[in-house]
Amino acid sequence: MVKEVALVAVVLALASVLGVVWRTRNGRFRAAPTSAAAADLVVLTPDEVTVPLGARATFLQVSSEVCSACRSTHRVLSAVAAQEPGVVHVELDAAQHLDLVRRLDVLRTPTTFVLAHDGSVVGRMSGATDRRQALAALASCPDVAPAR
Repeated sequence: MVKEVALVAVVLALASVLGVVWRTRNGRFRAAPTSAAAADLVVLTPDEVTVPLGARATFLQVSSEVCSACRSTHRVLSAVAAQEPGVVHVELDAAQHLDLVRRLDVLRTPTTFVLAHDGSVVGRMSGATDRRQALAALASCPDVAPAR
């Protein structure tokens, strides 16, 4: 009986730790690696993104139909794009853009990429994103052109 209780306690503690780690990673911005190799730089065209790129930055959100966090992220990023000059938000369905999903190594939805004005990927956020995280992603991108 004591062994079973101890096992349950260990499983609950492990699940709690994993849950905390998962929550802290949601929406966190990760800058793209700065590499000297030009082959590592991912640059997307307006045709791939399906809209003209923003003069300052573009939030490219990869979503899926059954994703509830995608809807809240869409609302946040649309509001930020509407309030920040030169920032555009576009949402693409992962199922309809599988080539892009593979190219960008999207493993979960929503995944949001921050693109510089020239289409280069300067960072990404996975999971639900709030306004503070979206603004921090814009601010932490030195490659993003300043607002005009």
